[in-house]
Amino acid sequence: MHVFLETERMILRRVMMEDADLIVELDSDPAVMRFLTGGRATPREEIEQDYLPWWLGYYDRYAGYGFWLAIEKETGEFLGWFHFRPQEEDPPDQPELGYRLRQAAWGKGYGTEGSRALIDKGFWELGVRRVTANTMVVNTASRRVMEKCGMRLIRTYFAEWPEVIEGSEQGDVEYAITREEWEHQASSR
Repeated sequence: MHVFLETERMILRRVMMEDADLIVELDSDPAVMRFLTGGRATPREEIEQDYLPWWLGYYDRYAGYGFWLAIEKETGEFLGWFHFRPQEEDPPDQPELGYRLRQAAWGKGYGTEGSRALIDKGFWELGVRRVTANTMVVNTASRRVMEKCGMRLIRTYFAEWPEVIEGSEQGDVEYAITREEWEHQASSR
């Protein structure tokens, strides 16, 4: 089972093509997709033919980076996924953190737990210099996760998106944490 990382309550493992049903189910929940597509589901064909092959390619392109399925240790239940990977335009030592969790996992600290573990692994093992994360201004739950992970607000910006989503007129936010900030926070834990 390609375990990448274990936290207190979760196993993060590599995404596989066989996970398509789980990803389709997750992306079919309008509440999960609210701040991504305005609630529109991602078609199965897009997940199977575009997303999963692209996600799986990260394991080959960047050692230690990629997309990780989150499984609850106690029950074996699928919680969602996390990504920790460089954007095409960024250096490999400045990955972006992201996550998408099922509604049943919301408000239970899984987002923060998985994100902190990935950030820690990045700084401890992968030689990361800076981690970023982005969301819509109005996505307060996601922003709270970033803040609980020690990330700070860097900027508000207005990106070009293919479709207008309620709240997009307020823009997007970028959060980040540098190695120095992380070291300072880790020493005071």
